This record gives sequence, structure tokens and C-alpha cells, in this order.
Amino acid sequence: MNITIKTGAEHMDAAKVTALLQQTYWAGTRTQETVTASMSHSLCFGAFLPAGEQVGFARVITDHATTYYLCDVVVDPACRGMGVGSALLTAVTTHPTLRPLRGILSTRDAHKFYQKFGFTDGAPMFMQTPIPF
Repeated sequence: MNITIKTGAEHMDAAKVTALLQQTYWAGTRTQETVTASMSHSLCFGAFLPAGEQVGFARVITDHATTYYLCDVVVDPACRGMGVGSALLTAVTTHPTLRPLRGILSTRDAHKFYQKFGFTDGAPMFMQTPIPF
């Protein structure tokens, strides 16, 4: 699949990203306002078709010095299995700012996918507070 990866919240289609995230188990109730705010405070990666339609998204929260947290990785269902997710993860893990940092993420069902990009099981070290929304 011929896709282009763009970095930066200014390139993201907030409505499309919101629609994609609302199909997930972790972000199904997020509003576009919340998604837009989260993108403005993060390093965003988007996968785009040649015609300009956004078909994938990944968001990174980082201190730019030691650690980054990879979250909200999502691909349009019509484009899954076509390399979109791999292109996004390659862009994240090879990004000059992120490459020297330790990456962490949380997933319930995609361990094998992320292992291809150097992530290893780190549980049971993960803790969280309840989601307030």
C-alpha cells in the first residue's frame, strides 16, 4: 500500500482520528475535543493515502530525554493487514528524537506486533489510575 507518514498534530485530521479511536476498546468514549487536546500535547504520526485520506494514527508522549509512551495506535479497519501499522511503528521507532529513548506502551492483545519493533513484555510493572471519563 502506498502511504505517506506525516509527523505533527497540524497534519492530523482530528475528525478522522476521533472516528478511528472511537472504534477501539481504550478510547471509545473520547470526544473530538479531547482527541484534539491530546494531539496538541503529543508527538503525532499519521498514515495517509496518496489522495490525502488519513488511514492510521499513533501518538507519543515524551520528555524528549529518557522515555516515551506510545499510545493510540490505530489503523482504519479497511486498511488493516496492509502494512499501515508497521509503517507507523517504523516511523515512531526510527524518529531521531525517539530512537535513543526507552519506549513503553500498554496493550491487551497486540504483543506480537509490537515485539517486531523491539518492545518486550514488562508486566507486572505497569500501574494506572482510573480513567476519569
